[in-house]
Amino acid sequence: MNASRERVLSAPPRRRSPLNASANAATDLDCPLRAPVVAGKTDLDRAVESLYQDGVTGLKGAFNPAWADRMREDIEVAYAEAKTRPGGAVGRGPNRYYVEIHPQAFRGFVELVSHPWLIEVCKAVLGPDYQVVEVGFDIPFAGAMDQPWHRDFPAPQELLRKRRINSLAFNLTAVDTEADMGPFEIAPGTHWEPGLEFKHGMFPAECEWPRYASLGQKKLPKRGDLSARSALTIHRGTANHSQKSRPVLVLGVDAPGAGHAELHDLQVTSDYYGGLPPLVRQHLHCRIVKKLEPITQKHQIEGLVTGV
Repeated sequence: MNASRERVLSAPPRRRSPLNASANAATDLDCPLRAPVVAGKTDLDRAVESLYQDGVTGLKGAFNPAWADRMREDIEVAYAEAKTRPGGAVGRGPNRYYVEIHPQAFRGFVELVSHPWLIEVCKAVLGPDYQVVEVGFDIPFAGAMDQPWHRDFPAPQELLRKRRINSLAFNLTAVDTEADMGPFEIAPGTHWEPGLEFKHGMFPAECEWPRYASLGQKKLPKRGDLSARSALTIHRGTANHSQKSRPVLVLGVDAPGAGHAELHDLQVTSDYYGGLPPLVRQHLHCRIVKKLEPITQKHQIEGLVTGV
């Protein structure tokens, strides 16, 4: 891969190590939400209905574009650090990487998990004791190819029978997505498919790909837009034909007992944890440590590296 494909920003990264970010730096509010929007019951009902019917929903303009630009800066710093160590940046296909980060490496973490729409969606779908279990980002660089259609985890059959969603992935783009930048594509309604014949419980057979393509919707979010999807909805990243990267933040949230927390290793320092609002502490599934340790990722999706 050449150097241009490895760049996320046109400007050099800021010299701030994500492993030594202070509590104050992680929670400063110099770039606030667009507005203190509280989702009304009608909006919330619509979002929950969309999640159960289509497996995906979203809120446009949840954050100020400048907030997303600051998020992009943090992604650049974290990516540069992750590339220096084994297991830091995991391949998710050619020219495509996924990196997990600690909450305090992302200055907008508190604002994100405190957003009223996100809170109400989590409570309505996952229950009042929902848990934030994952923070990371995905970057398809120039030359990234179509991923195989897939879901993030094998489907728990009991939950499918009960028509329950026990895990959500929230996404925030760090750029204004254009059609040639390899947009995310999702096949609505496929989160209820049993997938018993899927390879590893996650990858439909290639002969089924045309069906998912016929259902597929390519998403073109703008900076500040926030989306949520069931982790079981069939989706893929598409080919990036541009010369730009398309970094996207990922926040994983589980219902109690979903079991995905063991695939991740969120850590916070004690001073950072002590400075978090009580509501954030209540829902953050993490280890409290004296010093942050580099994350070696456990949730590696081998089929995305090999093309199944």
